Amino acid sequence: MASDQTAPADEVGSAIDSVSVLSEDSRRRMFAFIRRAGHAVTRDEAAASVGISRKLAAFHLDKLVDAGLLRARYETPGGIRKVGRRPKVYEPSGTQITVNIPDRRHELLADLLLDAVLTEAADENATQAAMRAAEQRGRQLGEAAREETRPGRLGPERGLTACEGLLEGYGYEPVREAPTRLRLRNCPFHPLAAKAPDLVCGMNQAFLSGYLTGLEVGGVQAVLAPEPGECCVQLGPNDTDRDDQMPQDH
Repeated sequence: MASDQTAPADEVGSAIDSVSVLSEDSRRRMFAFIRRAGHAVTRDEAAASVGISRKLAAFHLDKLVDAGLLRARYETPGGIRKVGRRPKVYEPSGTQITVNIPDRRHELLADLLLDAVLTEAADENATQAAMRAAEQRGRQLGEAAREETRPGRLGPERGLTACEGLLEGYGYEPVREAPTRLRLRNCPFHPLAAKAPDLVCGMNQAFLSGYLTGLEVGGVQAVLAPEPGECCVQLGPNDTDRDDQMPQDH
């Protein structure tokens, strides 16, 4: 599922590009005007809202369309058909833009918690349901990635390489400390992890453990190894005392 692994990272880049488009004052004010208008806005209306020429407004509006912030179409104002070319109108695209540096994935955590609430079994408590939902989601992602890439047998080294795309995409900032060990320099769930470390770090570990299971990575486990300012989980060999003795992948 390569496309799903890279999508979050691509979204961050697109969000940064979109925000940069809004750095120009007239462009930003027109965008705010169109969002509040409640109807599709013509170039003349947009130009008048910030006191610039129609031609300059058209330039800025098309920049906003290119950035995915607005969508454009041709429409007859008021629904009255007139002779000649229909005016181009602009309206919000509905795209939500979020930029976090370092990367945060609170929407993933919220989605997992929602799954847990909706599927909690009679013999589970809330925490157990949350861990199960996180493990299941990770395993589903791993199974999908394996189905798409068909990597064959994955030992520790190749397995960790296969994991790096997902980890990078979700903002973990993986660093290869050793051939069979990945340290995760960023916690995508901070600062929520600091407020409820047992719950959030446990879900994080369950999510990554599920991914390893679904991808069928042998000889690697997700373990809790918290360090200040980093993710509480690292990926390493099942026997963490034997890094140098792990067999090489072939």
